[in-house]
Amino acid sequence: MSADDARAELHRLRSSIDNLDAALVHLLAERFKCTEQVGRLKASAGMPPADPAREAVQIARLRSMAESSGLDPHFAEKILNVIIAEVIRNHEQFAEDAEGAEV
Repeated sequence: MSADDARAELHRLRSSIDNLDAALVHLLAERFKCTEQVGRLKASAGMPPADPAREAVQIARLRSMAESSGLDPHFAEKILNVIIAEVIRNHEQFAEDAEGAEV
């Protein structure tokens, strides 16, 4: 393969990566819109921000999907844990806001 061919292939691959990154960002934005609704609902109902049982099920589900997709399940779990931590942080804020509104 010539250097020009390699550069062309590199450009094609990087373009695909850029498109996938954009899709990931848009999917995360949509996911957080849904989790925001969940957080507000939980706060208004006085439910706890975190749901460890649900989180465990989601992690197991994601690990299984990762394995069947050829993605390292440990890596997938680390990513989901980052997302879950941010969701819980947001839910805690909604709960604090709801408590402040009641006073």
